[in-house]
Amino acid sequence: MIDITINKNCLVLYKNNPAQIKHVGNKLEIELQTGRRLKVRAKDVIILHPNPIADLNIPQPPQGEVYEAWDLLAGSVTDLAELAELVYGEYTPVTAWATWKLVDERLYFSGTPDSITVYSKEKVEQEKNARKEKIEREQAWQAFLGRLEARQVEPQDADYLREVEDIALRRGTKSRILRLLGLAEKAEVAHALLLELRHWDATVNPYPHRFSINMNPPDIELPNLQNEVRLDLTHLPAFAIDGKDSKDPDDAISLDGNRLWVHIADVACLVLPDSPADLEARGRGTNLYLPKKVVHMLPPKATELLGLGLNDISPALSFGLDVNDEGYITNVEVVLSKIRVTRLTYEEAQERLDEEPFRSLCRLTRAHRAVRYQQGAISIELPEVKIKVKNGKVSIYPMLPLESRELVTESMLMTGYAVAKFAIEQNIPLPFTTQPPPQINLESLPDGLAGMYKTRRSMKRSQIRGTPSSHGGLGLEIYAQATSPLRRYLDLVIHQQLRAYLLGRPVMESQQVLELVGATESMQVSIRQVERLSQKHWTLVYLMQHPTWRGIGILVERRDLRGVVIIPELDLEFTIHLRDQLPLNCEIPLKLNKVNLTELSVSFSIMED
Repeated sequence: MIDITINKNCLVLYKNNPAQIKHVGNKLEIELQTGRRLKVRAKDVIILHPNPIADLNIPQPPQGEVYEAWDLLAGSVTDLAELAELVYGEYTPVTAWATWKLVDERLYFSGTPDSITVYSKEKVEQEKNARKEKIEREQAWQAFLGRLEARQVEPQDADYLREVEDIALRRGTKSRILRLLGLAEKAEVAHALLLELRHWDATVNPYPHRFSINMNPPDIELPNLQNEVRLDLTHLPAFAIDGKDSKDPDDAISLDGNRLWVHIADVACLVLPDSPADLEARGRGTNLYLPKKVVHMLPPKATELLGLGLNDISPALSFGLDVNDEGYITNVEVVLSKIRVTRLTYEEAQERLDEEPFRSLCRLTRAHRAVRYQQGAISIELPEVKIKVKNGKVSIYPMLPLESRELVTESMLMTGYAVAKFAIEQNIPLPFTTQPPPQINLESLPDGLAGMYKTRRSMKRSQIRGTPSSHGGLGLEIYAQATSPLRRYLDLVIHQQLRAYLLGRPVMESQQVLELVGATESMQVSIRQVERLSQKHWTLVYLMQHPTWRGIGILVERRDLRGVVIIPELDLEFTIHLRDQLPLNCEIPLKLNKVNLTELSVSFSIMED
């Protein structure tokens, strides 16, 4: 044990630095190597050697036998005096300080001057390996920083750049790399750096991750279909008309005299309220449609078993709508059914519009469309495109305004009205879709695309309510969106309510329905934002892949010399500086100027005549 007597001029340890006692009293006066003097308590210092020293200019000790001393004491406990004598052959102020530095290195020893643990051989080996790895990590980090500075990172740098990816995807908020480069810790800045480093390319779409969208398919077991009593409608030709890329057909139409049958996949027969599949779909809210993939809210088995036309006979929830010659729906019947479905693309159906039953179907839907416009429906015909991505190559196709598409759309709107009407008559609580009429004088609108653009801007968002009300944009006094239960959760809720009613089971109360609306609305809003942002992302990638792009834009809004332009072939809207007071709806020849993918911005130049 070290003599604990504190003598004047003896060597002590203060905050792990050597100090010399200059005065002993109620408080100790010590001097540091810097020459600074302090008054401290006795318990604030640790004696390294009791004998006085001339000053703190401690010379280097003679060569010691550190390894030999450690080898002799490995696994035991000693003190500073004994260890100094074993290493240096004597215990003096000089060897005491040198020995303490060995202890402080914590390679062979650790502890306090009175109790020093001598590490075992295994512990020393572990410590040596850990220190070697630390040095190698630091060397690798420094090498990475060199490559980063030169903007020439390599594949093995992926682990270092993960923190930047986390910022770009809004999974994290801190990045040492961005701070070292003097860059803001923002998603757009991180995205730009990853592109600059070529760690990401333009085909990386960050928006689903930024909104925390689950991109994995649902992994939920579904029960098998049960034999149920269903109205046999297999004698009626039923047609599921959809885009050629559709893989989840959930609606079909038939005609029986003046009765329009709209058949919807009976998803509620497998997805019961509060079942695991129902809870999963509730958390997702809706399908996510992206150019590269579709993320479904229901397991693949739901489409395999229930998709209309995917099997010889399909179970359905069918809505029989009696429509008079003026286009009004006079009666509604809702039944559990089984149907035989033929699948058609819009293009295939378009070629058959002069045949029956398509000719009569068009007659009914046109009449109903006329009723809606008499009731104030708003027509907004803005460009629409379909974006596809294959092997990183982006293609954009215009969606042609086919009457076959209008036929299907109108049939679904008629069903939405019929469902709301049936639910009100039978006192079935539903989530009703409502929308106030636009606050605009339609007669004062400009013609063409500019009028459509201004009309769209005047429309308020539709809302989901527990009580029925009008839908101003559709020109319907009541409406409930119910035709896509494979794709939209609230449509599924409506089907669960209708199915319960038809089977004589209790339906959910209005408050329960509203709680389900609240549980899904925010996710549905996020999905819509992700789809919109992703659409623009891939449009800009398309332009990056076509740097010499030239085309025509239509001026749809003018604010002095600033104009809003829509490029119909791209369904792209942007603001541009105008040299002259150009008229609305005029065609402006454009050439691509610059794309900023991370900011989702693009600029064009007006080409000279």
